Amino acid sequence: MINVTINGDTHSMDEALPLIDLLGKFEIDHEKVAIEHNREIVPKTTFADVTVGDGDNLEIVHFIGGG
Repeated sequence: MINVTINGDTHSMDEALPLIDLLGKFEIDHEKVAIEHNREIVPKTTFADVTVGDGDNLEIVHFIGGG
């Protein structure tokens, strides 16, 4: 069991996951977000390459359209 903090809330998961899989687990559209992983911005092109593990911190910002 690992703990990950997402936007200030702690979530327990069974194992470390690639960031893209974590987004799918939480039903977050990876095309409409910007993500900071442990205080570093993650380029969208590397979402599948970044693994989220125990004690990691994510800040996920959703883009919302409108005028």
